[in-house]
Amino acid sequence: MSVTVGRVTRPPLQFATATSSYQVEGAVGEHGRGPSIWDTFCAQPGRIVDGSDGSIACGSYHRWSSDLDLLSALGVDTYRFSVAWPRVQPTGSGPPNPAGLDHYERVVDGLLERGIAPNVTLYHWDLPQPLEDAGGWPHRDTASRFADYATLVHARLGDRVRWWGTVNEPWVASFLGYAAGVHAPGRRDPAAAFAAAHHLLLGHALAAEAIRSADPAADVGLALNLTTVLVDDEEAFEPGEQIDALHNGLWLDPLRDGRYPRTVLDLAPLLGDPSVVRDGDLALVRGSVTWLGVNYYTPIRIASHGESHGGPGQEVAAFPGVAPFAVAPRGAVTAMGWEIEPLGLRDLLDRLHSWDPTMPLHITENGIALPDDVRRPDGSVDDPARIDYLRRHLAVVDTARSRGVDVRTYTVWSLLDNFEWAMGYTQRFGLVEVDPLTGERRPKASFTWLAEEIARRRDG
Repeated sequence: MSVTVGRVTRPPLQFATATSSYQVEGAVGEHGRGPSIWDTFCAQPGRIVDGSDGSIACGSYHRWSSDLDLLSALGVDTYRFSVAWPRVQPTGSGPPNPAGLDHYERVVDGLLERGIAPNVTLYHWDLPQPLEDAGGWPHRDTASRFADYATLVHARLGDRVRWWGTVNEPWVASFLGYAAGVHAPGRRDPAAAFAAAHHLLLGHALAAEAIRSADPAADVGLALNLTTVLVDDEEAFEPGEQIDALHNGLWLDPLRDGRYPRTVLDLAPLLGDPSVVRDGDLALVRGSVTWLGVNYYTPIRIASHGESHGGPGQEVAAFPGVAPFAVAPRGAVTAMGWEIEPLGLRDLLDRLHSWDPTMPLHITENGIALPDDVRRPDGSVDDPARIDYLRRHLAVVDTARSRGVDVRTYTVWSLLDNFEWAMGYTQRFGLVEVDPLTGERRPKASFTWLAEEIARRRDG
C-alpha cells in the first residue's frame, strides 16, 4: 500500500529480515576462511555467557539455499545479510579467497532467483584477526584495508547488488569492543575506542567512495544503532546529553555536517587531534550515504541514582567520560532487559526527519529477545509477545510514513535464532527456531503472522 503525503506519493513499505555472518554461518575453518576477532574472543574463558562460539552457529554456510526458501515463504522484498571479511580475505589484506566470494555469489544469485533483493553489509564485526594483531580499528590503516576489501566484494557482486551497507553499528564495534571490553576484541581502552570510532567512520567513507567510483548508481548506506535517550530527573540531564552525543551525534553530525559534536570533543579531545582526525577525513564522511540504516530496539532511560551501568545490559565503560548515571527501564522489558517502548522509535524517526528530511531511512533491525518456551501441540513456538512487539513498532513506522517521514524498509531481526555475541545462545531473536543439535528450522507463530501481514499489505 502506497502512502500519499500532500502531493508526494511514496511507494509501499518494503519488508525484510536480517542475519549476520558470524552469527549464522558456522564453518569457521572451511574453504580458506581465516580467523576473526570473534573466534579469538570466544576462545577466551569467561567471555561468552554460556561458553559457546560461532563455529557451528546455524550452519547457514551450508544451509544457505534452504534458508533462502524460508525467505520466500515469508514473502520479504529484501534480505539483509553480511559478508564475512575473513572468508573473503583471510588475513584482511591481499588477494581474495575465491571460495569465499563464490559462496556469496551463490547467495546473491539465489536471492535474485527468488525475487528477493540483496542488501549486503560489508562489516558486521568479524574483523580478520591479523588486522587486530596489527592494531585493529584504533589503527588508521584498518580503514584503508576495509576500503580494499569493499572493492573486492563489489567487483564480484556489484553487477547484481544495488544496496550496500558498509558498517553495522560502529558504536558497538568501537565502544563495546575497545572501551567496555564486552565484545571482541575485548579491550578496555577509551582512547582506543574513540580512535576506532573515527576509523570506522573513515573506513565507511572510503568504502563508499570506492563502490561509487565503480558504480555511481550504487546505493551505499550505514546502519546505526540509534536510540532515544530519556532522562528521568533533572540531575541526569548532563549525562543524558553526553550519552545522546556519543550514541547518536557522534555519527549523525559528521554524516551531515562534516564535524564532531562539541559535547563529543569535550569527552574525547582525541577527536580534535589533527594527527588522528586528519584534514579531509570528515569532508569525506560528509554526505557519504544515500540512505541511513536505523537499528532500533529500545530507548536508553537514565536517572541520577540507582544501579550504575551504561545502558541496557552494557557497562558504564561503554560511555567513556560520561557523568555518573543509572539505567532506569520502566514497564515491560525483553529477555535482554531492554525496555519495550515503541514511542522511542517514533521520537527517533521524527528526529531523523528533522536531521535530513530528504534522507531515505531504512529500519535495518527491529526485534525482541524472548525465552520462546511456549509450545504449540505440534512443538512449534508460540510467541505472541514477539508479534505484539513487531505489530506495535510497525504501527509507529506506518504513522511516521503518513506524516511524511521517508521510511522505505522495515527489517525484522532476525530470521533465525542465532549466536547472540557475548550472550551466546541464551537469547533468541529469531522468527525461526533452530534446533541446536540437528540444525532443523522450525518457523514460530511470529513467522506466520509476519508472512500474513506482508501478504495482506501486498494484496491491499
